[in-house]
Amino acid sequence: MQITTIGLDIAKNVFQVHGIDAAEKVVVRKQLRRGQILGFFEALPRCLVGMEACATSHYWARELTKLGHQVRLMPAKDVKAYVKRNKNDAADAEAICEAVRRPTMRFVQIKSVEQQGQLMLHRARDLLMRQRTQLINALRAHMAELGIVAAQGREGVKELLKIIASEQDARLPVDAHASLVVLAAGIQALQTMIGSIERRIIAQHRSDEASKRLRSIPGIGIVGATAIAANGRIFPRSGCQRTYRGHRENDVHDPNQTKLQCGLY
Repeated sequence: MQITTIGLDIAKNVFQVHGIDAAEKVVVRKQLRRGQILGFFEALPRCLVGMEACATSHYWARELTKLGHQVRLMPAKDVKAYVKRNKNDAADAEAICEAVRRPTMRFVQIKSVEQQGQLMLHRARDLLMRQRTQLINALRAHMAELGIVAAQGREGVKELLKIIASEQDARLPVDAHASLVVLAAGIQALQTMIGSIERRIIAQHRSDEASKRLRSIPGIGIVGATAIAANGRIFPRSGCQRTYRGHRENDVHDPNQTKLQCGLY
């Protein structure tokens, strides 16, 4: 029997395959190691392959598409309704195989390598910003224990960094000062890395027409525009401002503004 549809439950090392023919009879139900996946699908006639949109799914979708298969990605929460028994790899693969054939199923667009690279900039920036916030909170807490506090916001952080940079401040014991210097250096290093990523995001925005159109919508900045464009979720060219729910009559928007406000302390 020729396989027409496959549900592929992907993982880090062990994958589960569930395949059926045109009569919906189960033809294959087996586990494959990571290194066997491409060889298995290369030997198959072209068929429909369903996967959950999760970690590494876009990579595998691209690779299987190169082999001529029709690959569709689905949100995991939409596939869950088709699991018939206790959750395991075999049940998940069967549910994927069932869900991918439903005419009302919602599918996720397969991202290109370039799109994923652009989104990695945003994820890396988000991680670094969270780490910077942790260091700033630790710095404030340690200095408050010594009776040194500063106003909220970036100006307060700058004031604390100046105190740490000054070795003459008698309020800082030697050991405390040594620890605070390390935290201050970490904050400044993270700020440098965040700035580097933000410059790449700005360059990406200036070279992307879709991102520029999104940026013209009140309430959407460079970070949001480039992230939406990289995700492939683009507003229609006509009437895009009317479709944006956050639009308000008195919104102030400067289309020439390129500064990333959220990149500050």
